[in-house]
This record gives sequence, structure tokens and C-alpha cells, in this order.
Amino acid sequence: MQENKICIIDYGMGNLMSVFRAFEMLGEKPIISNKKEEILNSNKIILPGVGAFSVAMNNLCDLDLIDTLSEKVIKQKTPFLGICLGMQLIAEESYEFGHHKGLGWIPATVRPFEISEDLRIPHMGWNDIEPISKNSSLFQGLSGDLSYYFVHSYHVECNDSKYIGSTCEYGEKFVSSIQYENIYATQFHPEKSQKNGIQLLRNFISV
Repeated sequence: MQENKICIIDYGMGNLMSVFRAFEMLGEKPIISNKKEEILNSNKIILPGVGAFSVAMNNLCDLDLIDTLSEKVIKQKTPFLGICLGMQLIAEESYEFGHHKGLGWIPATVRPFEISEDLRIPHMGWNDIEPISKNSSLFQGLSGDLSYYFVHSYHVECNDSKYIGSTCEYGEKFVSSIQYENIYATQFHPEKSQKNGIQLLRNFISV
């Protein structure tokens, strides 16, 4: 079977077509799939997502995709990009409407914002992020104010700073992206973030 360059995981959560179209704009021919064979024959994995953490994990479990994704990302070191809920799912656990187990790819916990200021939840709209390193693969070719589009009520709290790719301020400082080995993830939506988002996706294609 011919290798698919980019596979966008369809697990019933999120705006798959906007992610699909963003990669098409970059000249790619991504597929949207939840079939194990197509996932295993891909050389880049995208896990987008909008909605509840527990529902997302249940959907991945019902589709029997958890071991397949772990095989590709953790064992085979296939480049992976999680977007929004897709970033949260790679954590060990979440406290969104109870306590739930995540994919556990990084030592992190998903927690609600604890904001004392008069700020609205969910955090929705454009906000600037601060890369931890100027050598970050995701932010190559980007400079000045890096503004991206967010929609979320929970955030990822990493147990080790080596996993943090960038941070953002919204009442408190939180992790806005993750970068570790072959694992990349953004709390914001690059596919909705115009030029900065398209450049980030272009950078991911190149890793």
C-alpha cells in the first residue's frame, strides 16, 4: 500500500474539514480516517478535537485506536500533531467533569482555569504566545507578535518543563504548545490562525 503522508484522525470530535483544508492549502493530500491500516501506513498523524475529554477518550477506545496511535507515535516515533482537545488527550489525566485517564504520552494533567480576574471562560479569541526556545521547530520562520486563535476552558499542566513549547497568559500563565521529540501539540487552533497558523503547519510538515 502506498504511504499516506498525513492522516487526520476521525474519532467524532472536532472540525476535521478545516484542518484538512489547511493542509490542502499547503499542497498536501491528507486523508481523514479512523481505519487502523491507513493510520499505520501514514507517516504523520494529526489528532484534532473539540469537545469533552471523557467523550473523546471513550470514542478512541470504542474505535480501538488507542494502541494503534501509541504504536505509531510512541514506538515508531511518527511525527504527531495534537490540536486543542487533541493536545489535552496526550496528557496522563484530566479533571474535566470528573477524573479521566488520558493517552499518557507526556507527564501532564488537564485542569480548569483558576482565574481570579474578570476574564471570561472559555478563553476564546486571539492571544499572543511566547515560545520557550527560538529554535523551536514549530515556530521557525515566525517573528514578532505570535498571535493564535484559542477556544478552551481547560489547560495542560506539564510536570516537567522540557515538554513545554510555548506559553500564553490568560489570567495565569499556561502551556500553549508542547514539543518533545516527535510529539507536537497546540492548545490553539493553527488552522484558524491565518498566516501564523499556516506557517506552523508548514513547519510541522517539514519535521
